[in-house]
Amino acid sequence: MKVSRILLVALLAISVFALTGQAQNVSQNFGQNQSVNWTTQTVQATGIGASNPNLPAAAARASAIRAAKLDALRNMLETIKGMYLNSETTVRNAMVESDVIRTQVEGIAQGFRITDGPRYLSDGSVEVVVEMPITGQLADAVLPGQFGGGQLQPGGQMLCPTCGQPWPAGKPVPPGMNLQQTGGTMPANANAVFTGLIVDCKGLGIRPAMAPKIVDENGNEVYGSKYVSRQWAVEIGMVGYDKDLNRARRNDRVTANPLVIKGLRASGQNKTDVVISAADAAQLHQAAANQNFLDKCKVMFIVN
Repeated sequence: MKVSRILLVALLAISVFALTGQAQNVSQNFGQNQSVNWTTQTVQATGIGASNPNLPAAAARASAIRAAKLDALRNMLETIKGMYLNSETTVRNAMVESDVIRTQVEGIAQGFRITDGPRYLSDGSVEVVVEMPITGQLADAVLPGQFGGGQLQPGGQMLCPTCGQPWPAGKPVPPGMNLQQTGGTMPANANAVFTGLIVDCKGLGIRPAMAPKIVDENGNEVYGSKYVSRQWAVEIGMVGYDKDLNRARRNDRVTANPLVIKGLRASGQNKTDVVISAADAAQLHQAAANQNFLDKCKVMFIVN
């Protein structure tokens, strides 16, 4: 009896832990059978297929599985189309504007994997749950082609790290080069070694997107495609999302000493971008001048 009670308590603890973890994930639902988990960066969809009573049992079951997969694919595509690409555009818009993107996305979606099922329902139909990552092929297909080259740093004149002369306006910054900054206000922790950035966006109504931005109070881009390596954006996504600040601090994306700043408000038509103060913008770029965590997309948003 004692052993049974111990096992029961252990099972309950595991269940509570699992449910708590799911509750902390940033999810976006697109109907009963479709969702995006922005924390795990996956798209999930459910498909249901009916069996043909006029076919032999074995053939009917196989046809039901095929129908369930096709239904899941349709739901998967609708979910992907509904995702925000940036503050102005959805993936659906991008697919409408470009036949190349549409064809690529439709092809990539067919590479989903089944995570649950086939499950045979009481009415003879079949249900499957499928999943695919937002990162990788899908991100490569829909993210803008031009990334990097940003050199605007709030708070002071940008200097060439080799010769010390002012960097020419509009001149792209070579990969791996970090401009030095002069002027502006030196933050108190300017000498700290940061491993990433966390922006607390709680209460701002921020919506997850594949290519969000951080802007200052004047609308200048502080973080976005200007400051990001496209390779990293495709591999891990431009921003990681979480609901819990302490859990985000432990995330491999930004650990072990992330810079944490507070967002002021949401920005953009789709409310996917976050505005930060001028002081925080200067602090961020002062830190980033000597570190490349922005280039490697070591950024997380904490949202509701």
